[in-house]
Amino acid sequence: MRTQVAIIGAGPSGLLLGQLLYKAGIDNIIIEQRSADYVLGRIRAGVLEQVTVDLLKQAGADKRMNEEGLPHDGIELLFKGKRHRIDLNGLTGGKRVMVYGQTEVTRDLMEVRAQEGLTTVYEASHVQPVDFESDKPKVRYEKDGQVHEIECDFIAGCDGFHGICRASAPQDKIKTFEKVYPFGWLGLLSDTPPVSHELIYANTERGFALCSQRSATRSRYYLQVPLTDKVEDWSDEAFWEELKKRLDPEARANLVTGPSLEKSIAPLRSFVTEPMRFGRMFLAGDAAHIVPPTGAKGLNLAASDVGYLSQAFAQYYKEQSEAGIDRYSEQCLRRVWKAERFSWWMTSMLHNFPGEGEFNTKVQEAELDYIVHSEAGSTSLAENYVGLPLV
Repeated sequence: MRTQVAIIGAGPSGLLLGQLLYKAGIDNIIIEQRSADYVLGRIRAGVLEQVTVDLLKQAGADKRMNEEGLPHDGIELLFKGKRHRIDLNGLTGGKRVMVYGQTEVTRDLMEVRAQEGLTTVYEASHVQPVDFESDKPKVRYEKDGQVHEIECDFIAGCDGFHGICRASAPQDKIKTFEKVYPFGWLGLLSDTPPVSHELIYANTERGFALCSQRSATRSRYYLQVPLTDKVEDWSDEAFWEELKKRLDPEARANLVTGPSLEKSIAPLRSFVTEPMRFGRMFLAGDAAHIVPPTGAKGLNLAASDVGYLSQAFAQYYKEQSEAGIDRYSEQCLRRVWKAERFSWWMTSMLHNFPGEGEFNTKVQEAELDYIVHSEAGSTSLAENYVGLPLV
């Protein structure tokens, strides 16, 4: 079997890359170790930057998002018991974010790929990128008891943090940077109307909380919890009671509770791999970097990676130029580190850090007070939140 680009991983980054390449006339095959249902079952991010929205439009996968997604022009910061609105739209010259769940993005990309009759191999085992430092890379995998091999020009590693692509990179050519945070997020998804029409980020003496949403009838809430906590320690009732204690009186009164559709605890980490290219294998999305979810950057960084990569491949095939692929890693990492900084900053400003004491609390409150009362401070937050330009 032969293709131009072999994509390992059928999450949103791999599917988006495949669709962008198809639109550019570039043949591609996606190989995924899990089933399609498993991929769709992942409950992840839900805030899309304008860059991501534009790439989904370019991929022809934006119809349902435009019909069902919720455009947001602001967010609210809650501290010292009061909420303060950050006018994203007004501070950034009309930019906004779109609230639309990652599961729905993945579903839409799967559907358009199926409609175009493009090849996705699910439930492939022992997937392995081979010879990617030569000019004849291959991907090997097993399916239904048989070994298959795909010859290709390039391999795109979109297989996530635990995937085989980064693990296959030569250890003497790769460097990683990591920060692990001393807490996690307990998330609850429920078919209840959101407590507010815009997201609420709460800094409280009891810990961080986030009130988010997936639609006008489905809400997603998060609580900062110790890493020692287990999901089974938290009943729905206990979750709702703790959330109420971290909200302001108006939000507390407006909160509609209900049974959880899903509950999970996610640890928080910052992680970056340098470089993001190894010969003819390119890393994208979580395979190359992880951000704490506080800045709403994970899915958006993955989208910008594949935006750059699709442009680079299009330039290679249409213009016989390697300038884009040679620049890919450096171009991505400039944007990645800015998003890492913003996500670290938001996390540091909004969470309780064990052992930091009252001094840290006072510094956080001063930082938040400066942001909400300074146009420069508010603008900096807004520009980063809606997403920096794809340049």
